Amino acid sequence: MAAFTLMLAHNTALQAQLRVKRRIFFVSASMILAIPLVRLLLSGTIIPTLALVQLLWGLSHVLLGVCVGAGVLAPWLGGTLAAMVCVPAVSAIIHFTGGPASPYFVTIVCVPLLVALFAPDSRLPTLVSYGGMLVAVVVLNRLAGVPSGTYLPQLLVFGCVGVFGFYGGRTYRRLRETERTAQEERLSALERLAESERLRVRAERERAEVERLVLVGQLASGVAHEVNNPLAFVKSNLHYLERELLEEDGPPDKGELRELLNETREGVLRIQQIIMDLRRFAREGDMATEPGSPAVAIEEARRMASVRLRSMGEVVVDVTPGLPEVRLGQRHLVQVLVNLLLNAADAVEEAVPARRARIVVRARRVDGGVRLEVEDNGTGIAPEVLPRLFEPFFTTRPPGKGTGLGLALCRDYVTRTGGTLTAENRPEGGARFMLTLKEALEITSAAA
Repeated sequence: MAAFTLMLAHNTALQAQLRVKRRIFFVSASMILAIPLVRLLLSGTIIPTLALVQLLWGLSHVLLGVCVGAGVLAPWLGGTLAAMVCVPAVSAIIHFTGGPASPYFVTIVCVPLLVALFAPDSRLPTLVSYGGMLVAVVVLNRLAGVPSGTYLPQLLVFGCVGVFGFYGGRTYRRLRETERTAQEERLSALERLAESERLRVRAERERAEVERLVLVGQLASGVAHEVNNPLAFVKSNLHYLERELLEEDGPPDKGELRELLNETREGVLRIQQIIMDLRRFAREGDMATEPGSPAVAIEEARRMASVRLRSMGEVVVDVTPGLPEVRLGQRHLVQVLVNLLLNAADAVEEAVPARRARIVVRARRVDGGVRLEVEDNGTGIAPEVLPRLFEPFFTTRPPGKGTGLGLALCRDYVTRTGGTLTAENRPEGGARFMLTLKEALEITSAAA
């Protein structure tokens, strides 16, 4: 993935570079071709020889721009050919306008500078123009009959100026290379960060699945008991029905049979409901993005937890009708409530002296959302435990009895949707967990 990203970024940068190079050639051609027109406007005359040289020079830049932009010529080769054309063209203009005495003679030293400016990504065009400039100075002075002692200092000065252009192009290339390296490292770092985030999300999902299966394991013994009860009277009813059908004393009482069938149906439906609840709760998948219904979640959590709580005492549900949906997904909401109910059962079970459990679940509408409370009549939370209650892997249970992740995950689910989960001790004894959830409609309103 990282290699593909780097290759894509490189191709994009190359295409952008070719477009810039083509534009440079076209702009240079426009400036070259505009020189005769400017001369005509200023002086009213035109020199045919100079105009022809400038026309050919400008057209060569147009051709080079088309070839480089189309990818036919590499940028470094296009720059080198431009330098090979530029030096003779400038030399011809200088020669036809007076040689070393021409007002354009000083422009010969600008050739390496211009080439270094427009083709800085390769040293070859600058070297070609630099060497051509030195040769052109010698040739122009020789054609004009200037003694070598006169133009040698000039050649030295022009050579030094050309070195500056060469050094400037070299510095630019180093900066470009540093920028390219930094871009590659930045893309690589972003890819590593994305991979790290994917691993974190996967680990978090696996951790949540493990904790959910731990809850299912805690319910397992209660499930067996809860299934056995309706299964026992289903078997008993079927045995009675079989016996009645085999007797020959007369037709069985239809009313009694109807009642028998109703009881059997209720037992089967109870077993089916328990299995469906457990399967829905334990299956893999992500429903966290769907809004949750507090009333439905409370009823489902109560049914699931009842397989353990039924023999311990009662679960009182006090829910205000018409509660809105909340941001916390239905599956996570059920998991949070089941966890709190099982924790309440543990608290009552460990209470000394022993007592009958009374666990209360309340749900009320509050400003901007819903507030849920789960309270028990156990011994409460020890003061030294309360500040650490939601820390990951913190547990007061014996080894093998808990992961220490249940409450930490519950708070994580809740806070991620903008809600809060806190705990306190009740003045009359026992603990109370307060769950505040944001209304799901607020998400729609914010998006609108």
